[in-house]
Amino acid sequence: MHEVLRGIGVSPGAVAGPVVRLAPPPPEPPGDGAVVDPGAEAARAGAALAGVAEFLRARGAAAGGAAAEVLEAQAAVAEDPLLREQVAALVADGRTAARAVHEGLIAHAAALREGAAHPGGRVADLDDIRNRAIALLTGARMPGLPLLRRPSVLVARDLAPADTAMLDREKVLGVVTELGGPTSHTAILAKQLGIPAVVACPGAAALDDGANVLVDGSSGEVTVDPSRAALAGIATRTAARPQRRPDAGGPGRTADGTPVALLVNVGTVADAVAAADEASEGVGLFRTEVLYLGRTSAPTVPEQVESYRAVFEAFAGRRVVIRTLDPGADKPLPFIDDAGGQNPALGLRGLRVARRRPELLTDQLAAIAEAASSGSAEVWVMAPMVSTPAEAAEFVARARAVGLSTVGAMVEVPAAALRAAQLLERCDFVSIGTNDLAQYAFAADRTTSALADLLDAWQPALLDLVAAVADAGRRTGRPVGICGEAAGDPLLALVLVGLGLRSLSMAPAFLPAVRHALGAHTIDECRDMAKVAREADDAASAREKVRRLVSPELLAVPS
Repeated sequence: MHEVLRGIGVSPGAVAGPVVRLAPPPPEPPGDGAVVDPGAEAARAGAALAGVAEFLRARGAAAGGAAAEVLEAQAAVAEDPLLREQVAALVADGRTAARAVHEGLIAHAAALREGAAHPGGRVADLDDIRNRAIALLTGARMPGLPLLRRPSVLVARDLAPADTAMLDREKVLGVVTELGGPTSHTAILAKQLGIPAVVACPGAAALDDGANVLVDGSSGEVTVDPSRAALAGIATRTAARPQRRPDAGGPGRTADGTPVALLVNVGTVADAVAAADEASEGVGLFRTEVLYLGRTSAPTVPEQVESYRAVFEAFAGRRVVIRTLDPGADKPLPFIDDAGGQNPALGLRGLRVARRRPELLTDQLAAIAEAASSGSAEVWVMAPMVSTPAEAAEFVARARAVGLSTVGAMVEVPAAALRAAQLLERCDFVSIGTNDLAQYAFAADRTTSALADLLDAWQPALLDLVAAVADAGRRTGRPVGICGEAAGDPLLALVLVGLGLRSLSMAPAFLPAVRHALGAHTIDECRDMAKVAREADDAASAREKVRRLVSPELLAVPS
């Protein structure tokens, strides 16, 4: 009988191939090394951390897109002055540079796990920084991606953002990790690249190199030594992909003609320029954080105008929904003091930063308005982390004061979902961010892999919240869209449309698959799927019950 490992599918598609395991971390440095010159040893440690930051930024620049944002944030962690001070103190206490880096980053990771306030990144990112710095200091082999000589399935206990960003779609068929979750960096970047991925898969790290596996990024199943019939099914779907790619043009719609706007998520100018050639109706989420990350002061208004204008020009004549600055939690900015508090996810993040630094929002809105005034893009602007109708009303007033006419809010907090009608009475539109909405609805930290099942976008309670927002849109006659990672799953996209959403924004790689799935089903079929998913007991059963209603071939990701 074929062994089946079960995790969480985070990037749809099904592939089969041999396992290649990620290169292991370097050995733990000994704790008994002699330190002759503490000053020189501390300088070596600082240089190694700086070298890691430089490495991460170089990879981010090469990868572009969401990877640039993720790796810039991780590089900022490696350069954190508090980390440098802690490492220097350990050297002064007699540790070698390698040992001080090891202990200092373990202490930082422990602080994050305990929920202590810290302006760093996620625990997995800290582990990656530690391993790379130790490799530089000891001459050990740099951990990370191996040289792939043939197309393979990459398997690891966890996958660092720097490695995920550089995955080669021609060589990496799929990704399987033992840790991670639906909103982990692995999930986000794998979707951007269009590589099927399964995370939070117990036992995955024990798979042997060369073992043949079938990875289903939709169901979350990893089959070891799959049957010939299963492999034949994958081969058939793969062979059919080129013929099924939709033509480059025309809006998204269901089989019976219900229009569904299909848009892209972008994070940088380069990201937008690359995505502009895709058959989309515009940008459903333009993240603006990249322009702010890695800086000691906020970008000037002219700097912002230049970046925004380039994106608007790339999408001339189409919609561009731009989200204002969303710092906090895993996207810290050094020039915003003490934004996190004891729980950064519940602190001064998103729109709330304006309570302490109103000038940041004032400057950004002015820059967006100036950039929008000289082009033909249909610019919409929305605020992140809106919780109350009053917050929405205040943001709308500020945006309209500078000449922005279409103003909305993100729905990422259950309070906003429950009062969506009142928000929409004050806004022109809302867009649902499923990642944070799941985090807050289930009281489950989106960086904690042990809670990954609660963060699954198929959770019926989360679908109930999405349905409530969609219903508010129907009652008020205002647009409701979704720009969370959930929209890129072709199967879940059918459910979201069945719930009443008519705008889906996703990583560009998933546009063809979602367009094809919608075009193969009527709106009534989508509504039936939505009803089945909401009536399920949990995420896994919701997904499985909906899968039974469609042909697996229809949901294969086009190449």
